[in-house]
Amino acid sequence: MIDGGRQEVLLGGPNEKRFGLARAVRVGPYVVVGGTAPIAADGTNVDPTDITAQAERCYEIVGDALARAGATPADIVRTRTMLVDIADHPAVIAVRKRFLGDTMPVDTIVEVSRFVDPDWRLEIEVDAIIT
Repeated sequence: MIDGGRQEVLLGGPNEKRFGLARAVRVGPYVVVGGTAPIAADGTNVDPTDITAQAERCYEIVGDALARAGATPADIVRTRTMLVDIADHPAVIAVRKRFLGDTMPVDTIVEVSRFVDPDWRLEIEVDAIIT
């Protein structure tokens, strides 16, 4: 941790240096995971025709960021789901439920006009409090 308890979590994704951002930041027991896009480990995009695969990849990245910050999905208190097509929400919610198990955070789901990359159909953010 740096700056009196601030930990910036970097996963090595292509946009960390490009945009100057951390995947997550932990301050004390609070962990915030920023907008997480469906970028595969090799830096390519997950198939834009498969919303389930895109959501699964987003939650995989979120899970990795949480783990590196010392948190688990059980610590999540809020999720935000941004979709370019609100009709995709049932598939994304199904993935979220699998990821969270019995954890039931508050949630916001919104439709947006677009993301930085037109192949991204969603981005996910989460907030967690480690108890």
